[in-house]
Amino acid sequence: MDWIQNPPPSSELADRDIKQTGTHLAGQRIALLITGSIAAYRTPDLIRDLRREGAEVFVYASREALSYVTKQTLEWTSLHPVCDSFTGEAEHLSESHPFDAYLVAPASYNTINKAALGIADSVVTTTLASALGRQEMEQAVVLFAPAMHGTLHNRILSESLARLQALGATLIPPRQEQGKNHLAPLETLVAATIRALSGQPLRGKKIIVTGGPTPVPIDHVRRITTVFTGGLGIELTCEAWLRGASSELVLGKGSAIAPEYFPTHNISTYNDYVRVLQERLDAGGMDWGIFTAAVADYQPKTVYDGKLPSGQNLNLPLVATPKVVRMIRERYPKLGMVAFKYEEGHSHEHFMDTAKNFLAQGGFQLVVANRGEECSEAGQHIAWLISPDAQPTRHLGKPAIAAALLDWIAARS
Repeated sequence: MDWIQNPPPSSELADRDIKQTGTHLAGQRIALLITGSIAAYRTPDLIRDLRREGAEVFVYASREALSYVTKQTLEWTSLHPVCDSFTGEAEHLSESHPFDAYLVAPASYNTINKAALGIADSVVTTTLASALGRQEMEQAVVLFAPAMHGTLHNRILSESLARLQALGATLIPPRQEQGKNHLAPLETLVAATIRALSGQPLRGKKIIVTGGPTPVPIDHVRRITTVFTGGLGIELTCEAWLRGASSELVLGKGSAIAPEYFPTHNISTYNDYVRVLQERLDAGGMDWGIFTAAVADYQPKTVYDGKLPSGQNLNLPLVATPKVVRMIRERYPKLGMVAFKYEEGHSHEHFMDTAKNFLAQGGFQLVVANRGEECSEAGQHIAWLISPDAQPTRHLGKPAIAAALLDWIAARS
């Protein structure tokens, strides 16, 4: 790649500052406990990712951990001294400035087993003994992110993990590949920490979200689809999961990719969408459905069996598809439903009237409406939340829309 070799643009951020990407951990003090696993080399990036969500991070490192990542690097990224030995300040107790969460990442075989048995013979395990006590008193949360070779995943480890989970600790599943328990993605570690600290009313609620396009086939290789990516559906499912909900996503094949930490059901056609959505709702227990998917309004009257010849004009009769949200409303009358309405080519007043009529006629609890002509100068989404019992409210950008929608559901849960 050619490089003009100009200096980088100036920044208002100081050398060790980071750009905030969220506020989910604002005001939270996180103790990161690093153990003797090769995956410790990833912890400087983890520290910065936690800080990007507003957390203040303090590192406790075992002697073995500092064989894989330097103390200076950890101090540079965390902005605080690393605790690798105790003084008369009794750092393992942190009584004057208690922690909200203790994240053991990576959690080695040795540390997991010692913690489960109450062995406190190092900086990390002694701090963990106090952390588990604080967790019993509901003063903190403790999370373990295992990382070790597959041969170490034996019955002893399984029993220790079960014991820690029974004590209330959160286990963050590793990424299992190539015969190893690799440390979970950093995105997952941060999300799990946010979720564990969440005290929101959505905890325990079951929410299904749909997003992305639902293509209809013309023949075996061609599809009619939309430009929508599924980004808002992913944002909503993420935010609901972070707030403690049991959220899952039915996602059409677009350009946006969902993270690994919540269940995603990928679909490739309109018929797949209807089938998977009904299967998930028939499984029972859903409290809310949030339907952001760009569902196909039309489909070919006949799907060609094979591949249509190219290079010739095509007469393609289309017929309307059944309205999925209306079908869902009739079939699952107790489901709380949030429907989406998109318009173009009309005035704001006409657009709002259309959305209000859609709300009233559909029997939905909430409608999120947006039109193509309404967006910010930066191209951000503008949406209006319309409910039967309040004035419409305007929200800018996917994160703000997701937060406002879930606040609305939480207030009614």
